[in-house]
Amino acid sequence: MQVKTILNRIQKYKSFVYGAVRFIDTADEPHIEVDMWHRANSKPVCSGCGGCRPGYDRLAVRRFEFVPLWNIKVFLVYAPRRVDCPGCGVRVEQMPWAQGKHHLTQVYAWFLATWAKRLSWKEVAEAFRMSWATVFRSVEMAVDWGRSHQNLSGIGSLGIDEIAWQRGHNYLTLIYQIDAHCKRLLWVGEKRKVKTLLRFFRWLGKERSQALKFICSDMWRPYLRVIAKKAGQATHVLDRFHIVAHLSKAIDEVRAQEARALEAQGYEPVLTKMRWLLLKRPENLSEKQELKLADLLQYNLRTVRSYLLKEDFQFFWLYQSPYWAGRFLDRWCTRTMRSKIEPMKKIARMLRKHRPLLLNWFRAKGQVSSGVVEGFNTKAKLTTRKAYGFRTYHGAEIALYHTLGALPEPKFIHRFC
Repeated sequence: MQVKTILNRIQKYKSFVYGAVRFIDTADEPHIEVDMWHRANSKPVCSGCGGCRPGYDRLAVRRFEFVPLWNIKVFLVYAPRRVDCPGCGVRVEQMPWAQGKHHLTQVYAWFLATWAKRLSWKEVAEAFRMSWATVFRSVEMAVDWGRSHQNLSGIGSLGIDEIAWQRGHNYLTLIYQIDAHCKRLLWVGEKRKVKTLLRFFRWLGKERSQALKFICSDMWRPYLRVIAKKAGQATHVLDRFHIVAHLSKAIDEVRAQEARALEAQGYEPVLTKMRWLLLKRPENLSEKQELKLADLLQYNLRTVRSYLLKEDFQFFWLYQSPYWAGRFLDRWCTRTMRSKIEPMKKIARMLRKHRPLLLNWFRAKGQVSSGVVEGFNTKAKLTTRKAYGFRTYHGAEIALYHTLGALPEPKFIHRFC
């Protein structure tokens, strides 16, 4: 089967035909050239308005890179016509295989964008012998097309969180759709401020915002304020993961303070190398760790009392009724405030302040889970780490949408990968 026959079967272009096929055997880089011809009596299409217009003249021959064949580069060779359009003036004709002045065919750009989901952009550029910028432009094209064609109907549940993406306090606000039928990255915003989240709700629109049923987030104050204002009808569930993280941070703070105090007073360093032992769930401890923890619990230390309070709080998540869960939370906060352990008292005050939102966990009846958000965050961090960080926000935004956005793609006659 000849190359021309293969091209006619897998990638036909309306009003154009494939001509002669030549193998150019050069010393530095052998390649294949395929001539393109417009059909006889066909009028060129104006690239401005899309209407059929009379021809004006013809430009010099241009080469457009196609998907490689047997790791040999393939170029479509064509001399574009110019049209005399009454509305747009003299314009270059619209060519169905390329867009604007890009030297890549649309098919090859989508081919590179697909591989960029599996490999880093640098690895894709090296594998197909092209520049990193070319791969980036292909991914950017895929994201722009996908974002303009994505379906935004049926959004009922959102997960809101942030990740650090550069040195210093530089954050990206990430908003995910976490419905059972669709889980994807919905929106990326620079920084984590009130204005950032307001931009998202403006993008989502008032009608879709009022249709939201559940929103899962952490206790970051700007998030709470904007969500209450823009989607007050939605059940706002506080992220369980972040609450447990606050408890673990408080225990670690108590342990570090007490360990230094014991060392200064000349006591046995029983808290040395106990950090991860205290932070792990009891069911995840090894047999040796269980013995060490049992020995530690014999001491009447502030760290031990903090650990027992943290483990006791885990029963909060086992309740079914918001009423009884609230009763348990009130009793736990009262005992914690009487413990005279300041980091734990700080947690109790925080939980009391956000009591209604905490009880929404039970009103949601398990329909939303912060585990989905944390899983997406892990993938988001891996995406930025794989590229060793991005110098610009736009680069990070494009990479995250491309990897996590579940964006649609146009239908081609043949999928090349």
